[in-house]
Amino acid sequence: MLIKLNQTMPIAGQKLSLRCPGCGNIGSFEPIDLIYDISVPMTTTVLGQRVCPNPECRTHVFCILTLQGKIIRSYPPERIHFESGSIPEPIAKTFSEAIACHGEQLYVAAGIMIRRALEELCEDKHADGKTLQERIQSLRSIVVLPPDLFEGLDDLRLLGNDATHVESKTYKSVGREEVEIGIELTKEILKAVYQLGGLIERMRALKK
Repeated sequence: MLIKLNQTMPIAGQKLSLRCPGCGNIGSFEPIDLIYDISVPMTTTVLGQRVCPNPECRTHVFCILTLQGKIIRSYPPERIHFESGSIPEPIAKTFSEAIACHGEQLYVAAGIMIRRALEELCEDKHADGKTLQERIQSLRSIVVLPPDLFEGLDDLRLLGNDATHVESKTYKSVGREEVEIGIELTKEILKAVYQLGGLIERMRALKK
């Protein structure tokens, strides 16, 4: 079907693959019955609405698409998946805010919240020191982590410094790639500190 770009017209919607901002699952989001996509005049952009296929969720999502169906932006935005079980509530809340900032493309704010999550981790484990660098060093004698993850903690500290202080220039920028890697690294650190032991205990409990 040909579309005149200076004319608003309805378009039959198609399913879109999204991670649900509600339930966190990836699914084929369906068009809403009797609600068509609309082409934006003088552009190749389409506006549409979709709903999560999970019957227990059914989150309503607004989408900006290309005519070919590529997602430009969705709202509420997709969020990186994060399992918060066994993680202390203040840390989980702060880290969830970092993920929310990433979803809104607020990357500097996300970097700041990642740093705060690290500070709360050190506080929860009673790692002392005047600076975050000193507290991370103290953490080495308190929790058991692979050496690479301890180095990762310091890298996250530097990312947080760049996000917080204008004069800090360890990274070229605090943008999408830096923040996404920072979030994934923080997830692994929190998993190792708070969740791995519980998984091992559950596995052992299954033995005869």
